[in-house]
Amino acid sequence: MTAKRVLKRIHVVSTAWFILSVGYVLAVALEQAGFGRWLNVSLSVYSAVVTLLCTGFYLFALFRGVGGAQNIVVEHPLTTTSHYMAFYVTAPLLGGLAGVLGMLGTPDVPTFVLGVARGTLYTTFAVWVILDPLAGLIEMTLPSSRRHRAERLAQAEAERRARAERRERLLAEAFAREEQERRRWEERLQNEAERLAVLLTTDAAGFEKAEKEALDIGAFAWRLGGLTCMQQLRDMALEIARERAGGSETVDYVSHWWDGIGNWRRPSFG
Repeated sequence: MTAKRVLKRIHVVSTAWFILSVGYVLAVALEQAGFGRWLNVSLSVYSAVVTLLCTGFYLFALFRGVGGAQNIVVEHPLTTTSHYMAFYVTAPLLGGLAGVLGMLGTPDVPTFVLGVARGTLYTTFAVWVILDPLAGLIEMTLPSSRRHRAERLAQAEAERRARAERRERLLAEAFAREEQERRRWEERLQNEAERLAVLLTTDAAGFEKAEKEALDIGAFAWRLGGLTCMQQLRDMALEIARERAGGSETVDYVSHWWDGIGNWRRPSFG
């Protein structure tokens, strides 16, 4: 079994012991205050300690959990050592042991247990909330730590910029390919767009025939380039039809004629 796995298991046991100790201290505080005076409990010393613990655990998460910077050996030469980590994870157990030694000779069992629980609470608070963040801050002020952190942040910034430039380059290449594809389609679709523009001006007598011919043109555009190609052909045909009509609007029959071809769907008017 690796040392890291052993430390994890000890940490679980220590945390469970710490939670039990805090629960016992709170239970004693409630019993001493009386259930009818719950509001006064929030002002008690024990409640104040719990509030400090909550604030402290936020600081613990800030220094230990955010970003994983404290796992960098160069920047934290003390708190990343195995000896320090063993001391850190066993803090509640050490506090309990200190409480036992401090309460030796106490005949009253509840008082003895309360002293052990308080020793666990105070020691854990001192190590996890005060000592550990303070040690991390001191380590960050070391010249080697500051230099490595500056280099690490500079490298991270350079990598971020490189990723952004690569992303922008890929987008530019994609837009260039799309524009090239559109120009290629425009050359191949010119005749089809002119045919479709003529079909848009068909009278009622030839409407059914025009629709069948428009379906063939739409299927050709779908095979050529999918939905994007069909949209470009439709726009080209409408533009030609408007120019031939002297700028007046043309009814867009194409959107309805092509319904069901590939992914093309007629517009919904609610």
